[in-house]
Amino acid sequence: MAQHFKDLVAWKKAIDLVAEVYRVTDNFPRREVYSLTDQMRRAAVSVPSNIAEGQAHHSHREFLRFLQHSAGSLAELETQLVIAERLGYGESRSIESVLQKVHEVGRIVGGLMASLRERTSSV
Repeated sequence: MAQHFKDLVAWKKAIDLVAEVYRVTDNFPRREVYSLTDQMRRAAVSVPSNIAEGQAHHSHREFLRFLQHSAGSLAELETQLVIAERLGYGESRSIESVLQKVHEVGRIVGGLMASLRERTSSV
């Protein structure tokens, strides 16, 4: 396991994703600030937060559980981005860029989960 959660590529990419979600949602209509904007930001922040908390437990099983929460937050965020795009919030190009980042983080988190599953099953 990495020495610190800040060393994990998944965490670093998830932090980049949070910043991008904040930038994109800044352009959403004001009426959405306490609904879709807030939900999207919370889902995005949840991804690196769960990676950090899980890694800090220093247990492969616990880390895997928290990575599953991160994966769930990524699915939630993807759904919300699709809704935002359908409603015409933000630029389609910007939303598509964030969706690509969601998929990238998802692949990295998925790989980390597979690696942890392999380690926990061989113990």
